[in-house]
Amino acid sequence: MNKEILQKNIDKLHITEMGRDRIKKNLKIDTDDVVEYCRRKVLDRNCIIFKQGKNLYCEINNIKITINSYSYTIITAHIIK
Repeated sequence: MNKEILQKNIDKLHITEMGRDRIKKNLKIDTDDVVEYCRRKVLDRNCIIFKQGKNLYCEINNIKITINSYSYTIITAHIIK
């Protein structure tokens, strides 16, 4: 259910400037299009998506992405240890 809702609203995903810098640092990635990077992860068929409180959590491989479920703002992402 959560996966379908998020996929249906995938074009609404966005990020703040501070969020972009934080995610690039946390994931150790060198891309300016962090939204597209996260979008590809969310759309991957192996991505596990669940809702907890007001946030959606997307886990794939060793990455966890946190998205506000109302505004579709990508809040943060980090490597799962």
